Amino acid sequence: MDLTILYRGPLASCDYDCPYCPFAKRRDTPETLRADRAALERFTAWAAAQTGDRLSVLFTPWGEGLVRSWYRRALVELSHQPHVARVAIQTNLSCRTGWLADADLGTVALWCTYHPGQTPYDRFLTRTRELAARGVRFSTGIVGLPAHLPHARRLRADLPAHVYLWVNAAEGHVYTDAEADAWTAIDPLFPYSRHPHRSAGLPCRTGASVISVDGDGTVRRCHFVRATLGNLYDGSYRAALAPRPCPLAFCDCHIGYVHLESLPLYDTFAGGVLERIPAGWPTPPQRPSNAGAAR
Repeated sequence: MDLTILYRGPLASCDYDCPYCPFAKRRDTPETLRADRAALERFTAWAAAQTGDRLSVLFTPWGEGLVRSWYRRALVELSHQPHVARVAIQTNLSCRTGWLADADLGTVALWCTYHPGQTPYDRFLTRTRELAARGVRFSTGIVGLPAHLPHARRLRADLPAHVYLWVNAAEGHVYTDAEADAWTAIDPLFPYSRHPHRSAGLPCRTGASVISVDGDGTVRRCHFVRATLGNLYDGSYRAALAPRPCPLAFCDCHIGYVHLESLPLYDTFAGGVLERIPAGWPTPPQRPSNAGAAR
């Protein structure tokens, strides 16, 4: 079985104070951190044992995982498993990069977000250059707030050409066509993020070849649909895996709508769906033809 897993454990703390994030500067208790570590180690052991499957894993913690040694260790361990096609994590890149020397660079990847005002620009840029020098697969990105536009332009100019810089539409922000064009000049795929996608009743890979897993092993089709499919560790989820339409009216998060079969994003990101790297980059991908239409 080819299975993509989005894993999110109890961790809900971050070292940054972004005003658009509910987990800004939140500190987990020692008990929560111990529980998160135990849950991640259990998941890593389970994933390593699934030698009859082909797995792809994206860690999507509510907060910053790579400042915790157990996330770095999980990425390294899983990267060396021959049945793991990709293991990636969303990160603010605040931690050092030396630990990647122990990882299999053919399997591990990072999805790195730059948050202006939370870290010095030169520090973030230096980290990206370290990743590039090591040969690590990674994308970078930024939230498309108006105040972030000059930072995004500067970052695009300074990044190596082979590094994709994505832009996430700011939650609740309505973009004029001129504003959208400015962001699209940085990220040709920004039109996919500009509007929520109508998804009700449309086919989606989640629940069939893509699942979401929490720290207890509860399996759901994705992070945004609360109905459960079973449990990872007793295997009860497997009987529930099947194609099914999306039950929600809209999907407005990349880690959700990238799996919609009504969108061409599996082709656009072929080989880099989890780490958000378009196929053939740095050749600019084709823009969607209905960029201004609500979806």
